[in-house]
Amino acid sequence: MAPCGVGLAAVAPPAVGLAAVALPAVGRKSRAAGADILGGVLSGLVIVDKPQGWTSHDVVGRMRRLAGTRKVGHAGTLDPMATGVLVLGINKATRLLTYIVGTSKTYTATIRLGESTVTDDAEGEVVSSQSAAAVTEEAIRAGVAALTGDIQQVPSSVSAIKVNGERAYARVRSGEDVKLAARPVTIHRFDVHAVRPERDGAVLDVDVTVECSSGTYIRALARDLGEALGTGGHLTALRRTQVGPYTLDQARTLEQLAEELEVLEMSQAARALMPNRELSEDEATEISFGRRIAAGAGAGTPEAATADNPAAAFAPDGSLVALLADAGGYAKPVLVFAPSNEQPAT
Repeated sequence: MAPCGVGLAAVAPPAVGLAAVALPAVGRKSRAAGADILGGVLSGLVIVDKPQGWTSHDVVGRMRRLAGTRKVGHAGTLDPMATGVLVLGINKATRLLTYIVGTSKTYTATIRLGESTVTDDAEGEVVSSQSAAAVTEEAIRAGVAALTGDIQQVPSSVSAIKVNGERAYARVRSGEDVKLAARPVTIHRFDVHAVRPERDGAVLDVDVTVECSSGTYIRALARDLGEALGTGGHLTALRRTQVGPYTLDQARTLEQLAEELEVLEMSQAARALMPNRELSEDEATEISFGRRIAAGAGAGTPEAATADNPAAAFAPDGSLVALLADAGGYAKPVLVFAPSNEQPAT
């Protein structure tokens, strides 16, 4: 289950579009004007609508073949059962992924009350059943309200969290009873859209939308809601609709991407993701060599750029030069995106 994340850009981002990269022949790729090229391949983000049954690693492998490069990574996993937004970085844009992982996520989901499973989702064996026929919608909404805001959440025992160097799910599969420690997460929004009785009311399917911080497990919310109502509960459907500023409207299926690889260029991706700083020609030159410049306008305030939450700095031509953090009266580069020496592919 993908973690959700922290705040979005302090500066309202412009609308972000996707650059279409045609694939006319193996080994040949065109590019949008001014795009970053590394090894003949565009550097940027690809917003994938992950299909059900695929692991995030499966999608990365497919993208490596489509883009013709091994330098592909993702910004937070989705379980095989889940569908929806999976953000991939190609080439130099993989350096942006660490700043995307911690952003807020939004999901639509269906929670089934009346059954608990070993995995807290529909892929696991049912371990207990308790009729949900007496559960009212009012009680469901009260339970949801109690799970909204800042909460302490115990991740599912079959999560990818490591326990003494081994994934929790691997320990569970080997027969170990794994108990993970609770950790703080924030549920910004937990909306109930519909409550549908199934099996003559023995189970209730609850359709919800959840907006949450990084590290939240939606199936753990399903489990905890069921426990609070005395029926047990698990997740039967999950679709991620947003990761930070990147939405399902921008996402493309793998089939669509095989026809036309649509890439969000790094400059557009960074503008949407974090606060922006426009540089003069002299400042851009200094930063491109790793030198510091005068601090930004927000220095000394809570909005100051930091190493964990940097500002994206742009040259007068709009290209992404670096990510900056303010330190005292200066701004220094956290990451420098030096101009590529690669020549565009023809």
